[in-house]
Amino acid sequence: MERILIIGANGQIGSELVTALAQQHGAANVIAADIGTDNVYGAARYVRVDVLDKDAVARLIADDDITQVYQLAALLSATGEKAPLKAWTLNMDGLLNILEIARERGEAGKPLKVFWPSSIAAFGPNTPSVSTPQYTIMDPTSIYGISKLAGERLCEYYHAKYGVDVRSIRYPGIISYKSPPGGGTTDYAIAIFHAALRGETYECFLGPETTLPMIYMPDAIRATIELMDAPAEQVVIRSSYNVAGVSFNPRELAAAIQKKLPAFRIAYQPDSRQQIADSWPKSLDDSRAAADWGWKARVKVDEMVEDMLANVDVGMSKAA
Repeated sequence: MERILIIGANGQIGSELVTALAQQHGAANVIAADIGTDNVYGAARYVRVDVLDKDAVARLIADDDITQVYQLAALLSATGEKAPLKAWTLNMDGLLNILEIARERGEAGKPLKVFWPSSIAAFGPNTPSVSTPQYTIMDPTSIYGISKLAGERLCEYYHAKYGVDVRSIRYPGIISYKSPPGGGTTDYAIAIFHAALRGETYECFLGPETTLPMIYMPDAIRATIELMDAPAEQVVIRSSYNVAGVSFNPRELAAAIQKKLPAFRIAYQPDSRQQIADSWPKSLDDSRAAADWGWKARVKVDEMVEDMLANVDVGMSKAA
């Protein structure tokens, strides 16, 4: 029986992982954790814990006989640029704390499986931008991307040196109707739906031709769980796997929305996030994930647009 801890559970990915893992393993076996006092997404059990407090996290893992940890707590790309030292500390020390706990528990005969998310932000301006290979030049320009690249190297190191069963995905931009935009460079692809449903012109912070790889949340959650459920011998890559969904730019996404809402309009006012986006890939080659553990995306752009328009909470959109 798995006992699962999700750190950063009130974030975009964590909130939906809590639900999916509770359905798979039973709500009593899934603990949601974050630094806030509120159980934002209604997990059966919620614990307030700071991933930077290694002793507190280690006690929680030991007391509840945790077998899997999803370490999701991080500052995202645009938010991280406003507080780079804070982003580095949270993104790196948080991961190191979990890897060290996993090492210690492994040496004590209590192995701990770890999931940690990387990102397309780990790539950079000299990375091949079309069908970006699994192994390629990685020269990130944001503190978020730098921390993700360093994190990938740490994951691979802890697996090779200590046998820690750590697994990772390089997420594209993630689109979901269940949480508002959260400070990422790809978050225009969530905010645009909130504006459309309010009947407003959306002012996009990226230019119309800025093509980026994206993934719809159901595919992202499925990829995460499929990777964690795969037999260890099939998880060949211990840095982080490329996982692709769909690629599009703001103009194309707006056109897809206009098929359903013909009156919708978009305007473009690129800001500092444009420079970050310009350093990222346009599409990803995820053939290694397909070969190693059977990954394949299911959701296409038009299906995603229809689902988003049907499910975005208009009340929540007023705060977006």
